[in-house]
Amino acid sequence: MFGAVVVGIGIAGSVRIRDLLNPMQSSPSENLKLLGFVSRRDLGQYNGVKQVSLDEALQNCEVDAAFICTDNQNHEQSIRSFLEAGKHVLVEYPMALSAQAAHELFQLADQKGKVLHVEHIELLTEEFNQLKKEVAGKELVEGVLHFTGGPLDEQKSGFPSFSGIARITWLVDLFGSLSVTSAKREENEEKYCKLTANFTTADNRPLTWIEERAPGLKREKKVNFTFKSGKLDTLPPAPRAAVGPFMQDQNLFARKLLGQVSKEDLAAEKKRILHCIDLAEKIKQYCQH
Repeated sequence: MFGAVVVGIGIAGSVRIRDLLNPMQSSPSENLKLLGFVSRRDLGQYNGVKQVSLDEALQNCEVDAAFICTDNQNHEQSIRSFLEAGKHVLVEYPMALSAQAAHELFQLADQKGKVLHVEHIELLTEEFNQLKKEVAGKELVEGVLHFTGGPLDEQKSGFPSFSGIARITWLVDLFGSLSVTSAKREENEEKYCKLTANFTTADNRPLTWIEERAPGLKREKKVNFTFKSGKLDTLPPAPRAAVGPFMQDQNLFARKLLGQVSKEDLAAEKKRILHCIDLAEKIKQYCQH
């Protein structure tokens, strides 16, 4: 059994507590035992789980792993603290708000011999599974991925290329490694923000990512991919998943703790995560010059 704590009780943290308390039968998650949660708020208990201080979580030898569900701005320090304390870490994306920090944290995890697992549930949704099946084997000519949603507090969430890294992850998983060719950001005083980033694939095919946020904007993703064999301009319909993406992610983390994920798969995942973070950093640099 691996003792676990959840750090941060927002939307993600509350889902993590739910799934840790109710693991899938006969799944790797049955090897995780929730020992407590850490929160800046004085809650005492949550869903029957006791609140512990950060120091208690770091120093308790029964705590083997931490689920980091804090604001994005706090991810880096939280990961660093738990790794330094000899704990395994699961963190919600983005793992950090700079490429340098992300590379350093993976190096620290390697030094400590601990698992550093970065949640990317956007790759575990039925919506993405159906899209990936639709794209498989087709030769890209050009494409656009357009996300819209409500405004974010950038101080807590980070630069839009980091808070929106799930969209970069989609494009990289679908089309392979990318290069940033240009990026710009538009804003106004009404909390409107639009980030446009242009990429090329390894085959020199152009891709564009648009991240648009404003009060009242509906949360949705739109695709417009042109292939040599035709066009895809709507996301394919997706069935309801038998297992939710957070539970799938928790099972994957538990499999890593149990040594059930191959070195090759771990290396490929780490390479993808760092590539996406490097792209986010490059986009930020283009927008700030």
